Amino acid sequence: MNVTIKDVARAAGVSVATVSRVLNNSAAVSVSAAEQVNSAIRELGYSPNFLGRNLRRCETNIILAIIPSTEQTFYSEIIRGMQNAASDHGYDILLSTSNSTYDLEMRLLNMIFNRTADAAILLGTQLDAKTLMELNDKYYIALCCERVEGADVLTVSVDDEGGAYAAVEYLIRCGHKKIGMISTSVASTSSLDREKGYKRAVLDNGIPLREEYIYKGTYDFSHGAKGFEYFRGLTDPPDAFFCVSDILAAGVVKKAFADGFEVGKDISVCGFDNISLSSMYTPELTTIEQPCYEIGRTVVDELISNINNEEKTNKKIKLPYKLIERETVKKIL
Repeated sequence: MNVTIKDVARAAGVSVATVSRVLNNSAAVSVSAAEQVNSAIRELGYSPNFLGRNLRRCETNIILAIIPSTEQTFYSEIIRGMQNAASDHGYDILLSTSNSTYDLEMRLLNMIFNRTADAAILLGTQLDAKTLMELNDKYYIALCCERVEGADVLTVSVDDEGGAYAAVEYLIRCGHKKIGMISTSVASTSSLDREKGYKRAVLDNGIPLREEYIYKGTYDFSHGAKGFEYFRGLTDPPDAFFCVSDILAAGVVKKAFADGFEVGKDISVCGFDNISLSSMYTPELTTIEQPCYEIGRTVVDELISNINNEEKTNKKIKLPYKLIERETVKKIL
């Protein structure tokens, strides 16, 4: 009778995940646990069939991570968190890019359909709630960073609305009442939630909501500059700007300096994400920090928990943000 990895785990008195980590030479295993596993392997005569794993569900030890593009630099920390968590469980992360296209995303998901990957993490998806829930009934799926309205699927993200609210309220506390928002027309729940946070903060502080103070472009750096140009063309332009990403905020800062404005003195700018670039130039950018590494670790930990347990949980986890005060906001009170 063929000896399985579950037989080894039972004989060693450890979990299947621990056996998997030993087989994959993971550093996240104690010496005593590794000795128990290796002893059980020798006694039972277990021989891992790595090629055969691809023919059975949940034994490839590969998790597919699909990102929309490589342009968002904050993905790097999320992916690092994913890889470290996966390694701790004896898994590997396979990274692919969908270019934000439905057909390519579905083609990449063939890896879980044909069982060459155990699960998939979608960092922004073109799939609707109905499709995602149908996939989640048959396979192991998780959403990361971008939730999908109505999808009862494991989701890990930051509190986007709360973070935007905190950013705008900070600008108001610093004395600003004319606050423009530079967002994106891209249909993403994160940007929509950040817009909700912006509007709620303005109204909660007794400031009239002015629709002309909301500019929507894309996430591209150039649209930060275009947004600033748009606002400067208004009869009564804002003197502070909340941007839904640090890349857009950097575009505002560059254009403002080019037009003779001193950021942090003449105008104020606040971003969102806290990418590494935000503290690398002068003035350093005030922003909302996403716990990117923790987001990556959490989504993998929860997904593998679903794989290893009979009952799948579809948690909606929102990790906390942090306001990072730097040099681009002027305190006028």
